[in-house]
Amino acid sequence: MKTVTCTAPVNIAVIKYWGKRDTELILPTNDSLSVTLSQDILHSKTTISASKDYTQDRLWLNGKEEDITKNRRMHNCFRETRALREKMEQADSTLEPLSTYNVHVCSENNFPTAAGLASSASGLAALVYTLAQLFDLNVTVSELSRIARQGSGSACRSLFGGFVAWEKGEAKDGSDSMAVQVAPESHWPELEALVCVVSDAKKGTSSTEGMQHTVQTSPLFQERLNIVPGRMEAMKKAILERDFQSFAELTMRDSNQFHSVCLDTYPPIFYLNDTSRAIIQLVHAYNNSSPDGKLKAAYTYDAGSNAVIYAPKENIREIIQLISHYFPSQDAATYFTDPYNVIAGAPLGQDFVPQDHASFNESVIPVFAPGSVSRLLHTKVHDGPRVLASEDDSLLNAEGLPKRTV
Repeated sequence: MKTVTCTAPVNIAVIKYWGKRDTELILPTNDSLSVTLSQDILHSKTTISASKDYTQDRLWLNGKEEDITKNRRMHNCFRETRALREKMEQADSTLEPLSTYNVHVCSENNFPTAAGLASSASGLAALVYTLAQLFDLNVTVSELSRIARQGSGSACRSLFGGFVAWEKGEAKDGSDSMAVQVAPESHWPELEALVCVVSDAKKGTSSTEGMQHTVQTSPLFQERLNIVPGRMEAMKKAILERDFQSFAELTMRDSNQFHSVCLDTYPPIFYLNDTSRAIIQLVHAYNNSSPDGKLKAAYTYDAGSNAVIYAPKENIREIIQLISHYFPSQDAATYFTDPYNVIAGAPLGQDFVPQDHASFNESVIPVFAPGSVSRLLHTKVHDGPRVLASEDDSLLNAEGLPKRTV
C-alpha cells in the first residue's frame, strides 16, 4: 500500500474563463489569468491510497461516498496519470506496478462546495497533484496542468502559486492548452484579498451549464472574445510592473463584462444578487472618494454571488471595517477570524468611514440585514499544491477507509 496526502489552493480569475471550444477536452474559447490564494485560508485536501488488495476504485467527497464510475471528468484524470505511470513501469520492471492497483480517494474542502468559490478548481488540482505524487510522475507542472484541465478547466491554474495564465492553445487535441506561471507568489507580496461570502448555497446554474448556454446564445460573448487578448497582455504587464491602478481597473471591467455576458445569455443567467451589487457600489464609492484619486480596491465575481476584493495590504483594514459596517455579522464567532491580526481586536464596523475620504457618501448603500455577508476571509497571494507528510494529515486510516464520514 502507498498513501499520499496533498492540498491545493483556490484560484480566483481576474481575466475570466467562460466558454469552451471543445466540451470533451475542456478547451476554452479564451485565455484567462488568475491569482492563487493562500491554502492556509482556503484549500482542498486529498488523500489517495493505492493497494493491490483493494477490489475497486472508491471515492469519498466531503465525507460521503460517491460513485466514481459516474464521474467522467475525474475518470479522465485517473486515465491520464495511470497511463504515464504505466509507461514508467514498462521502462523499469523494478517499479511497483501501481498503475494496476485500485485506489481509494478521500477529498475534503475547508469551504462550501459549488458556491462560487472555485471548489472544483482546487478539488481537481488536489486530485491530479496527489496522483502525480503517488505515481512519482516525472512531468512538469504545465504538463500536469493539461491533465487537471480535463477534470475542471480552472483546475489547471491551481497547480501553480502566484499569478497564473491558462493559455487556450490552438491545437485540436488540446496539447498546447495549459497553465503557465506569470509571476511567483513572492513577486507582489503587498497584494492581498478579502473574500466576502455572500452565499454558501449551491448556485442555481452550474458553470459548465451556464457557459455553454452563453456560447450558443449571446451576441455579446462574441465581442468579448475580441477584447480578451488585449486585456490579457495588459494584465500581465500590470502584474509584472506591480501596477495596482491598471490591475484594479482591468479586474473590475472584466468581472463586469463577464456578468454582462451572463445577462446577455438567453435565458439570462443571474449569478449576482442584491448584496453582490451593493458591494460593487460600495467599492466604487470607496475608490471615487480616494484622497489622491487613485483606486484602492478592486472587486471580482466568478460564477456566483461571492465577492473577492483585491487591494494593497495597506488598505485591507479599512476595507474590512467598511464591509463589516454595511454587512454586519449574524454570528460574530465565525464572521471574521482575523488570521493576520490586522484588526487587532478593534470593534468591527464602527470605525468605518475611510480615513481622509472627505467626499465618501455614507448613504451610498443601506446597512444590510445581519448575515447578508456570512463571513469575511482575509487571504494573500500564495503557493501552489503542497505535500503533507504527517500521517495525522491523512484523510484515510490504515485500512484505506475515511477517518471521518457524514
